[in-house]
Amino acid sequence: MPVTSRVALLLLIALLGACAGQSPAPTSIQIPTGSPHGSSADVLFRALGLVGTPYRYGGNTPDGGFDCSGLIGYVYRDAAGIRLPRSTRELSALRAPTIASREALQSGDLVFFATNGGRQVSHAGIYVGEGRFVHAPSSGGTVRLDSLSNSYWQRTYLDAKRVFGAELARNP
Repeated sequence: MPVTSRVALLLLIALLGACAGQSPAPTSIQIPTGSPHGSSADVLFRALGLVGTPYRYGGNTPDGGFDCSGLIGYVYRDAAGIRLPRSTRELSALRAPTIASREALQSGDLVFFATNGGRQVSHAGIYVGEGRFVHAPSSGGTVRLDSLSNSYWQRTYLDAKRVFGAELARNP
């Protein structure tokens, strides 16, 4: 097998597992001492401001690029002072209210998808309202705004978590 084919195969394998992580025990949201300094509107505007930032597997900064969970962690930390877990599986296991109905989504909710088939979370984004969400979808792409009404996202949608407006466990 030629070297370029091997590299392409390795990149494809990395892409397929890009946002997946280890299955964790439920975790608490880590909020710095005191209260968060931002709101869901701050998170929304920060996330939208990053549209166009390059995708990078393992990335978690605007300069270096983002993968899906890196984008979420950066936005919440920067806009609201909330430290979230790093992987999509850890994010989906947060002790925060689960929003099962798409009609009940609010700006700032974390939306989860099973892009590898089955019911295991492998991708996440930030809901911005009007049926749309911001996410870092894939290698070679950029952070973008997508619609939950797109057939692919409808088919792979799992549920959502509400970070704002809930009593969350605080870490001193």
